[in-house]
Amino acid sequence: MSGRTHGEISGYPVGSTFLNRAQLAAAKVHRPLQGGICGGKDGAESIVVSGGYVDDEDYGDEIVYTGQGGNDPATKRQVGHQELTLGNAGLARNQLEGNPVRVIRGAGGDPSFSPPAGFRYDGLFRVVDHWRADGKDGFRIWRFRLVSLDNIDQPPIMDDAEVHAPTVIQRQVRSGPLAVKVKKLYGYHCQICDTRLETPAGPYAEAAHVRPLGRPHNGPDSLDNILCLCPNHHVLFTSGAIWIGEHLEVLDVATGQQAGTVRMAAEHAIAPSHLAYRAALHP
Repeated sequence: MSGRTHGEISGYPVGSTFLNRAQLAAAKVHRPLQGGICGGKDGAESIVVSGGYVDDEDYGDEIVYTGQGGNDPATKRQVGHQELTLGNAGLARNQLEGNPVRVIRGAGGDPSFSPPAGFRYDGLFRVVDHWRADGKDGFRIWRFRLVSLDNIDQPPIMDDAEVHAPTVIQRQVRSGPLAVKVKKLYGYHCQICDTRLETPAGPYAEAAHVRPLGRPHNGPDSLDNILCLCPNHHVLFTSGAIWIGEHLEVLDVATGQQAGTVRMAAEHAIAPSHLAYRAALHP
């Protein structure tokens, strides 16, 4: 859909309140009169967090958001599986493209962070992760982790993470000592394709956590949870386009065919439990 606005809506600063969905739609802060996600497979521009899904988790500057579909609006319980289509695909696309999402909270959400009545625009968030899980009601759901752009003390997502502002795109690299150690161990060569990128400032590679850091995954920042990858395979791995089996075989999700093997140094091993956890996120 053309004409999406990824970012602020003029005249409606953070903290703007609305009596109902009709006012939200008229202001174009969140255009659908129903539905929690405004967007399609080309990207999402806004979401509403209002207690409509039992699997939502709200931590203020961080939200673990449940995708759309399979929900009974009368009981707010899941009655069917969710698919990575429509707005769910849009939120996943936002993670890849780095486009921000407007977050609107409704009175039905977590009382610690929600308005007492109506709706409130609470600013821009970025999608930092998405995965499939079994929800509390026993149906497959898609979950999205969003972090406020205003949160200057964001929990670590991975050692190399893209951070995007509405009009400026930059790459912020968080390389802790363990990430640097893994990169040096492989000479900055990708463990999947053996690519080594040379820049005027020296070689470049990215460290990818197998089990993601941060809530709700809580993966450890440990050597047995870190891979050295080129940017291409890093994106493919974290987006679920490829996954790594227990014997370190690389599987292409789209074709179901093996697409290589992860090269391991003698002094480095990845914990099988972390591989199994990651594979379950994008089955």
